Amino acid sequence: MDLRISGKTAVVSGSTAGIGFAIASELAREGASVVINGRSQAGVDAAVARLRSLPGDVRVRGVAADLSSAAGCQVLFDACPQADILINNLGIFDPKPFAAIADDEWLRFFDINVMSGVRLARHYLPTMQAANWGRVVFISSESGINTPGEMVHYGMTKSAQLAVSRGLAQSCAGTGVTVNAVLPGPTRSEGVAEFFGKLAADSGIGLDEMEHRFFAEARPTSIIKRMIDPAEVAALVAYVCSARAAATTGAALRVEGGIVSTIC
Repeated sequence: MDLRISGKTAVVSGSTAGIGFAIASELAREGASVVINGRSQAGVDAAVARLRSLPGDVRVRGVAADLSSAAGCQVLFDACPQADILINNLGIFDPKPFAAIADDEWLRFFDINVMSGVRLARHYLPTMQAANWGRVVFISSESGINTPGEMVHYGMTKSAQLAVSRGLAQSCAGTGVTVNAVLPGPTRSEGVAEFFGKLAADSGIGLDEMEHRFFAEARPTSIIKRMIDPAEVAALVAYVCSARAAATTGAALRVEGGIVSTIC
């Protein structure tokens, strides 16, 4: 299927690894000119090198910037003033009991997970609207619907992304710009794999058993009963960014393995 995004400029925040890198890879394969982002220059350079090793004419460049602040976002804007596609993927998680989450942690999570996307959308949306074409995608989570008791602050930010996404879609009514949220479930990114490895080691069990216990106890409504591959999330995101998805906007699209048990 030709997604008809060849030649479009795509900015993917937090894209040196995990879901963000998989999305950048998929968009690059489809012919988009991709701008990847991470905090460290070394990490960005390594990710750019990996992408340029893909078959075909891959067009990719990287911008090292900490998008948790307005100043960091400005570094990205200076390097890439305009974009046709914006993927707000940057995000952090950290399981922690509610009573142990200090005020500064709530604010840090909000700045990184929510305000980065707010600032990026505020900058890139006007030129998309002027061109009457654009795609904005917020990478939220099933935790935005099923707030996890083990990390309420994370769930709060993912719910906030859903609100921002829907509101922005409505602000683009009647234009060729779409805004959507994609809700992955537990995904086998580098960060999650490291976290599960630590849990397994602390419990004295293997990774497979740790994963089995997680889905039996923490996410029992999962239908697929396994971690999601980042490429499976990226495939949906690429379609949402395509010219073929012009009628999909204001939506919260699930790629969470059936954890969310409601049908709407």
